[in-house]
Amino acid sequence: MASRIYQRRTWGRGRGPGARARARLGVALVLIVSFSGCGYTVRNSLPSHLKTLAIPVFANNTVEFGLSDDVTRALVDAFLNNRQLKIVQERDANAVLRGAVVAYKNQVFGYTSQERATQYEIVLTVQATFRDMVKNRDLWREDALTVRTTYNVVSVAGQPAQTELDGRKDVIQKLADQIVSRTVQGW
Repeated sequence: MASRIYQRRTWGRGRGPGARARARLGVALVLIVSFSGCGYTVRNSLPSHLKTLAIPVFANNTVEFGLSDDVTRALVDAFLNNRQLKIVQERDANAVLRGAVVAYKNQVFGYTSQERATQYEIVLTVQATFRDMVKNRDLWREDALTVRTTYNVVSVAGQPAQTELDGRKDVIQKLADQIVSRTVQGW
């Protein structure tokens, strides 16, 4: 009977000298790791002197009517939603985002067995430059920033069919989000 009592008292305590100390050390390490995070942070990489931004209408080097206006409007809206830079006229800006839409392709991406198109892919390519007007230097430049999206022209899994306009809006929004991230987070 005495051995049973002894077994109950030692159950869960580990074996050997220093078992409690090792257990405490293990708990302490778990707490330190969990409270310290993994070291990854998203931070603003904008220079502190940049507070305002101008976005002149992007040039349109494609045959798609109104595409540059749609891209520019989406960029303005995305920066307004981000709230890190105030959108102003070019003469009042600390920074300017200039660019041009250089390519727009809407191509078949998926077919049925009868060779009918079911899915299209839109590929949008722009040239863009983010310029610090205070220090008169480019902070970043992309000669061929390419974004893609696909859309289904037939209903799939309960999702309604989409049009090219739906795909165009989606790819423009992806572009705007990518440019805002690149500008304010340095990606």
